[in-house]
Amino acid sequence: MAKTRISFWRRHRWLAWVGGGLLAALAGLAAMVAVLAHRAEPFLRAQIVEGLQERFHARVELDSFHLSLGNGLEGHWGVWAEGKGLRIWPPVQIEGVTVPGTTGSTSVAAAESAQPLIRLAEFRFHAPLRYEAGKPVHVSTVQLKGLDVDLPPKSHFERSQGRGEPPRSGGGLLRFEVDSIECNGAHLTLETSQPGKLPMEIAIAHFKLTNAGSEEAIGFEAELTNPRPVGTIHSKGSLGPWNGADLGEIPLGGGYRFDHADLSDFREIAGILSSTGHFEGTLRDLIVDGETETPDFQLRPFDHALPLHTKFHAKVDGTNGDTWLEPVEATLGHSHFTTQGQVVRVMVAGPGGVRQSLGHDIALNVNVDRGRIEDFLLLTGAVAVKAALHIPPGAAPVHERMSLDGSFVLEQAQFSSAKIQKSIEQLSDRGQGQPKELKNADAPEVRSRMEGDFQMAGGVVTLPSLTYTVPGAAIQLKGTYGVEGGALDFAGTAKMQATVSEMVGGWKGLLLSPLDRYFKKDGAGTEIPIHINGTREKPGFGLDLGRIQVTEKP
Repeated sequence: MAKTRISFWRRHRWLAWVGGGLLAALAGLAAMVAVLAHRAEPFLRAQIVEGLQERFHARVELDSFHLSLGNGLEGHWGVWAEGKGLRIWPPVQIEGVTVPGTTGSTSVAAAESAQPLIRLAEFRFHAPLRYEAGKPVHVSTVQLKGLDVDLPPKSHFERSQGRGEPPRSGGGLLRFEVDSIECNGAHLTLETSQPGKLPMEIAIAHFKLTNAGSEEAIGFEAELTNPRPVGTIHSKGSLGPWNGADLGEIPLGGGYRFDHADLSDFREIAGILSSTGHFEGTLRDLIVDGETETPDFQLRPFDHALPLHTKFHAKVDGTNGDTWLEPVEATLGHSHFTTQGQVVRVMVAGPGGVRQSLGHDIALNVNVDRGRIEDFLLLTGAVAVKAALHIPPGAAPVHERMSLDGSFVLEQAQFSSAKIQKSIEQLSDRGQGQPKELKNADAPEVRSRMEGDFQMAGGVVTLPSLTYTVPGAAIQLKGTYGVEGGALDFAGTAKMQATVSEMVGGWKGLLLSPLDRYFKKDGAGTEIPIHINGTREKPGFGLDLGRIQVTEKP
């Protein structure tokens, strides 16, 4: 009779009992840890709130906090902590700093009327189970979601005469040490004190803070969208430490890269700008050095684009955008120029004595030391310009608010329009008493020289004294030029080397020879009044001989 085979588990029942006991013990342990974690949630929530209050010296609220067991990002077993509805108010408990509308930390109702400085929808982090008394709990990374920072204007913080150090508490029973903080989809709002003006809003796609738990500077990496001109900024550097008082005094340093900024956001210019540079200082007193490249820069209403490169050294107030250029060195096309000046807000006293901003005032000194006129107008030649530029705040287009006061010299100039250049060559030939050269196709090209002073206001360029010379002729003009539409209105005199009869030549010249003596003046063979009108595209040239006007249009 065959012998019945006994299974392994029947022969080793004790293993099953031991395994079942272990599973039951582990389940009980997990349940106990879960219960302890649940009971610890209010305590840990209070510790987090107390730690943030000590860090920011401000009122902090946290709606909910939850703990669960699990592996962390690095694979280590521990506790996941998740919180929702975190709010941090501006500091109101700092000696020497007060917030308008509050009467101190004891005024709960007044403090609740203020808007939170920071709102956070969710946060989570992983911490190890082990804890040693007296030592902080180490957290490698805190993950944030739905972060909104609403930064009030500078006037929100009023510094009193006494300057004291922010109070420091002794800290709670439990302290956290955080290596880094990461956030996706943050939003920064920079409020303004100007009535009716919308605040500046900046969308931050991603940022990472390192050394976040230290009292020293915090490292940061950020990718954000600049509001105007719209473009992406990548920045890396250090921030802080912050003493919890004036936000403008936060130390800041690092580098940036600004990509694909569309200048057509501004009405008067166009092009795609990129920039790199570095910065150092405080938020209110920041020194910035950098370079920009705009391969297709265009200044409206001119319709031709040119490459623009700039290298700049500037002082910037990051709390309001005020900028002092010290200086900017630029190359537009083949022209080199420097600019120095400032772009600052204009403040006035408003209702109740509150200071309000009218906008930015732009005052610059421009020096074109190595210029080519073809980079700016329908001419070719070398140009040198010195000018003072001023653009006051206002709603009108820039070219209507802009004022210029300067001088220029144009050498070896030729008009891009063949029709206009032909007229200039005819003027030179007649002025030299060589009318036969008018039909000579092989005659050398005529180059002009132009110099004068100019002012611009209300979109109109005024030239009170313009001297234009070509071989055989010198023209003195004064008048105006309209930037929008290119309207021309000039009057003056033309002085020729040749007499009237020499300019005409042939038998007609012989008939006109009696008139020579009437037009000779101050050493010139001929001096006649002239005018230029029409538009930039279709100029009209005229000779004014008393009541007789002989007009010739090229």
